[in-house]
Amino acid sequence: MKKAFRKIHLWLSVPFGLIITVICLSGAALVFEDEVTELCRRDLYYVEKVSGAPLPVEYLIEKVAGTLPDSVAVTGVSISSDAERAYQVNLSKPRRASVYVDQYTGEVKGRHERAPFFLTMFKLHRWLLDGMKPDGGIFWGKMIVGVSTLMFVFVLISGIVIWWPRTKKALKNSLKIAVGKGRRRFWYDLHVAGGMYALVLLLAMALTGLTWSFSWYRTGFYKVFGVEMKQRAGHGTLQTVHGTPQTAHGTLQTAHGTPQTAHGGKSGRNSSEEGRGNREHTSSYACWQQVYEELKARNAGYKQITVSNGSASVSFERFGNQRAADRYAFNPQDGEITEVTLYKDTDASGKMRGWIYSVHVGSWGGMFTRILTFIAALLGGTLPLTGYYLWLRRIRLI
Repeated sequence: MKKAFRKIHLWLSVPFGLIITVICLSGAALVFEDEVTELCRRDLYYVEKVSGAPLPVEYLIEKVAGTLPDSVAVTGVSISSDAERAYQVNLSKPRRASVYVDQYTGEVKGRHERAPFFLTMFKLHRWLLDGMKPDGGIFWGKMIVGVSTLMFVFVLISGIVIWWPRTKKALKNSLKIAVGKGRRRFWYDLHVAGGMYALVLLLAMALTGLTWSFSWYRTGFYKVFGVEMKQRAGHGTLQTVHGTPQTAHGTLQTAHGTPQTAHGGKSGRNSSEEGRGNREHTSSYACWQQVYEELKARNAGYKQITVSNGSASVSFERFGNQRAADRYAFNPQDGEITEVTLYKDTDASGKMRGWIYSVHVGSWGGMFTRILTFIAALLGGTLPLTGYYLWLRRIRLI
């Protein structure tokens, strides 16, 4: 049986190996995107000095709105429990846009823009730099990534069968990486032992990643866990992790909201219409501070509170589903909380989406599991390369 699995392992690895390397290494580059981005742009994401009480949310939003073109409106504000983090004001467009403002001085610090390097890594990881066709043509990049990831699953499973030792002594020896017994032995041990050490996490990343590639797989994946897929419903908020939009492999945390009317209206509206539009915005923003204060008082130990027009969400710093949040609806006129949907009462399909993301990027167990995921992705990227080396040595091409 091992002979058959060796052939499966080889002839799936040869054509798909380089693509698997690209997917793994680009995924590894995205694991700590937030930390790297904030380290490089600390002036954007953090205030210069914590001094006194923050200014009212309504005032801060009006400061941001004054810098926006007429076609762009404020859709929400995300406030971290960390007093040093600037408030994030979310915008109606472009997609996933946001501006950061110093809550103590009212200074508009600037707009979040994803670093070109991480944007390239994301597109490489998801689509091999391809793009969706406007005419509805085949999305080849997404298709190739999906097929390669599926083949990677079979490569990993066949590798288990090939590797499985017959004795405890053989098991112990197969998990060692020798560094003083020649180059070929080192690459062999790195391929075999490295693959086994990273196996579980690589399988977890591959199996969850496939849910973004194929709808048929996503449906089946949900059914395996006894969950029926449902159409995603809007929650009225736009939320990000650590104040920075997440990507990794689908890696953005959002709660869809209803964009407000553009501040100031479209060109061609008369002055009275524009004035009425401004007053409507002022009225809706006026109670956001009230809602934030109430949710802050209700939820000790919160991580971030996001308030938008008529809805809000509260996320917590805890292990597990990193997209977990309690959601609230409120009256936009007086700020009265009218509906509460706790995460524990959320439908199973909504929880499943969050768990898929958290497992895929390794965030479910905090920094420790993210580090392990990063290392596993790096090892996953080396497996095809070491495998090519061993194969070429065997057929005497090198």
